[in-house]
Amino acid sequence: MSNAFFQVPVPKNEPVLGYRPGSPERTATVAMLQELKNSKMDIPMYINGEKVYTKDRVEMFPPHEIAHSLGSFSKGGAEHVNQAIEAALAAKPAWENMPWQERASIFLKAADLLAGPYRAKMNAATMLAQSKNVFQAEIDAVAELCDFFRFNAYFMAQIYAEQPLISPENTWNRTEHRPLEGFIFAITPFNFTSIAGNLPGAPAMLGNTVVWKPAETQIYSAAVIMDVLEAAGLPDGVINLVYVDGPMAGDIIFNHPDFAGLHFTGSTGVFQSLWKTIGLNISKYKTYPRIVGETGGKDFVMVHPSSGAKEVATALVRGAFEFQGQKCSAASRAYIPESLWPAVKEYMLADLESFKMGSPEDFGNFINAVIDERAFDKISGYIAQVRKDADAEIIAGGGYDKSIGYFIEPTVILASKPDYRTMVEEIFGPVLTIYVYPDAEFEETLTLVDQTSPYALTGSIFSKDRAAVDLATNRLRHAAGNFYINDKPTGAVVGQQPFGGARASGTNDKAGSVLNLYRWISPRTIKETFVSPTDYRYPFLES
Repeated sequence: MSNAFFQVPVPKNEPVLGYRPGSPERTATVAMLQELKNSKMDIPMYINGEKVYTKDRVEMFPPHEIAHSLGSFSKGGAEHVNQAIEAALAAKPAWENMPWQERASIFLKAADLLAGPYRAKMNAATMLAQSKNVFQAEIDAVAELCDFFRFNAYFMAQIYAEQPLISPENTWNRTEHRPLEGFIFAITPFNFTSIAGNLPGAPAMLGNTVVWKPAETQIYSAAVIMDVLEAAGLPDGVINLVYVDGPMAGDIIFNHPDFAGLHFTGSTGVFQSLWKTIGLNISKYKTYPRIVGETGGKDFVMVHPSSGAKEVATALVRGAFEFQGQKCSAASRAYIPESLWPAVKEYMLADLESFKMGSPEDFGNFINAVIDERAFDKISGYIAQVRKDADAEIIAGGGYDKSIGYFIEPTVILASKPDYRTMVEEIFGPVLTIYVYPDAEFEETLTLVDQTSPYALTGSIFSKDRAAVDLATNRLRHAAGNFYINDKPTGAVVGQQPFGGARASGTNDKAGSVLNLYRWISPRTIKETFVSPTDYRYPFLES
């Protein structure tokens, strides 16, 4: 398994194309949007390399155009979960024994297919099903997923090259980086197509086999991921994609003796419930399962009085409202000094006034729809409550309408109390809450930032004063797993800023780095003695 004779080239981040008017990538994506929209997809599950259709079909539609049908997917049941587990276990021996270079080549080919012939289809599918504008789709569904596949192959080679430093005379010490014993369960969210591909893909690359359950609102683009992987040569049964109810799937999977690991992105409450279930069932498993999860965030922007108002305003509108704030890393609460607030407010309101909202099929729209009616009702409920409360006011946006699609205006709330609910609770939508603090209370406000939320995913400090930057960096050491200086708290790039947070935000196993891949291996140390001893006596026994 050594890397002595095989070296994966040092990867480069996939370029993010610009989609300017008249560009080839724009022309191709517009054509693909039209093609997909004019056809109704009949999306099967993928179990053991077979496309599995059921009589129970669930209709899909764009969140921004709920009257239009994109087709349907086949809803599965308990029998399909069991079939997926059986397929994963049956595929495991051949897959884990395949030379790692061959496994790597499959995912490297998948990245090139995604960046090439599948680029327009992946972007169009993500735009339609998840209501992302073309730039957000390009960053996520193509560039980041390519990066995950390519960088993970490089990290895998790096892991396999790690061998014992010393082999004394007459011995050879080596390490085998085995996959886990059993199967992996991957549960993926709606908001990032790249996460949906990486959560099953990363363990699989290391020789594991996977049962994958995506969010229902992401199935449309999940099927494209499977098409890419199959075109790249992924063997049958390595990744099995099922569309089933979560509690039913969990009841089967978390009671199975061969359950070996959970790779999860989703809500904090669900993750904690799954962890508890796994703990209660621990005696049933052949091995201790690996539990890797990235959950919620209440991500902050902390602003020092020395900051530039325009830079702060730009970071806030981008960080809070790109993809309608439906990012775990989205700026959700901001702390602005009194002296800067008038200018920051002016710049923000001007930017918000220029936003256009509507379908991502119109490339002039910066804001699109939130993912579904449940999200719409939750987010609009927060906005409605603000209008009733004395401790906060809406200073921009606040409108919402679901007659055509699930549209919510980018909304800015000014809170008079630092612990007002929209400063504390995760909303996961286009809502930013501002708390204005006295300039002289910068240090006290750092304490508020650290203690207000149970989450610790992303955050940023704006300051031109280096001492203030240093102070904030130290005081907020545990408040964010991804910390940004003079930048918005979103936009982590594979190979540059490995992503993940702690506290209630997850296990901080850093997707996009070698750290995550270590979770999917179980090393075996091998010592070989070339000439074995024939006498038990040691020198101290000599008379």
